[in-house]
Amino acid sequence: MGLAAIMASSSQETSIVVGMNRFNRRTAIRIAAVSLLLAAIASPIAWFVARENAEEATVSLAMEESRRLLRYFGAVTLNGPKAQEKAAKAARTIAGGLFDIAEIYDEHGNKLAEAMTDAGAAVEERLPGHGRPTYQAASYESLSFGDALWVLRVFVPLQEAEAGGLSRISGYFEGVRVVSAWQREQMRANALSAALLAGLASLLCGAVIYPVVVRLSADNQRKAREVLDSHISMMDALGRAIAKRDSDTGAHNYRVAWIATRIAERLGLHGQAMQALIAGSFLHDVGKIGIPDAILLKPGKLDEAEFDTMRTHVQQGEEIVTGIGWLEGAAAVVAGHHEKWNGAGYPRGLAGEAIPLAARIFAVADVFDALCSKRPYKAPLGFEAAMAILDKDSGSHFDPAVMDAFRPIAREVFDRLADCDEDQARQLLDERVRLHFGI
Repeated sequence: MGLAAIMASSSQETSIVVGMNRFNRRTAIRIAAVSLLLAAIASPIAWFVARENAEEATVSLAMEESRRLLRYFGAVTLNGPKAQEKAAKAARTIAGGLFDIAEIYDEHGNKLAEAMTDAGAAVEERLPGHGRPTYQAASYESLSFGDALWVLRVFVPLQEAEAGGLSRISGYFEGVRVVSAWQREQMRANALSAALLAGLASLLCGAVIYPVVVRLSADNQRKAREVLDSHISMMDALGRAIAKRDSDTGAHNYRVAWIATRIAERLGLHGQAMQALIAGSFLHDVGKIGIPDAILLKPGKLDEAEFDTMRTHVQQGEEIVTGIGWLEGAAAVVAGHHEKWNGAGYPRGLAGEAIPLAARIFAVADVFDALCSKRPYKAPLGFEAAMAILDKDSGSHFDPAVMDAFRPIAREVFDRLADCDEDQARQLLDERVRLHFGI
């Protein structure tokens, strides 16, 4: 049973479902938060726009009606002996209807007439003053006072048609409308309805988007899982290819990858750094595929020339994993697992922290497993003997910080791997793979 097959087990499916449920909850919370935020932003804007629209509609109606009444009373043409009389009559009529204050000026900005209701008289002194009117286009201003009094003030130039279809300004009308309580309440109710609708629309959009996002995420998760499965299968296939050349390498790959992962967990590695360490540890000897059997399988000690050939497995392994996108990170271990803390290693003679951390971690795992495992040319060492060698080489072969992380778990690791066959070692690594690859 291969590593990829184990990772497709039912326990894996359960972890995926649990992971998706967690994702669904997070997605629901985030979409709800965004929807509420949008509602909180959109509602005041909708309130403001609805209030402005209601205000402008009221003013537009007042302007149009004022023009109509002024034309009716002949107050648009404000010259001649009866100009003041016409203006006064129009002002009195307008002041009792749409406006509480009505003022009419001639074309030079001189006031011809003014009329107001009791409500208009009550606010007149509170209105800001202005000079003679000279404006060319209609406008208005909204004035609010501290006692909940709301006043709309309009300014309308009066235009008289001339020959040729042209027109000239013949006077000015200014009106003040005190917005009544019922009208204010109606505007407020309309604005509130618009705000609530905007908020509801934001929440409904979030509710509609949620299942779409979850479905797309599920598809992405499935595709990512398929890609990861293919990656693991490739890694497993490379591992089996190495094992066919060296009968002990298969179990050794699983053991050292598991030991390195345990050390890295104590050092705080996670994410891509941990994934690269696992892949690099499992494939650290992939370059041995290119070593002749006479040297790779030789039962006795290698001579100098043979050892030089054996050393080339590092370079060959680096060439194999380089250029394979998802295995790029594995190159750190593959290329550096024979470097030593004091610079006496190979192939580059790196020293100290110039050696990638993943390679420094793996060096401890690799030597510990080699010492504690049975090989054709040696018997396994006991725990104390193996640790004595590692402790002696701390600061020369091994990074002291990595050794400090390994010592507290060394006995547990030794006991767990004692009499552990290849299938059991594979299962141990599978547990760490599922954890650190997020499956």
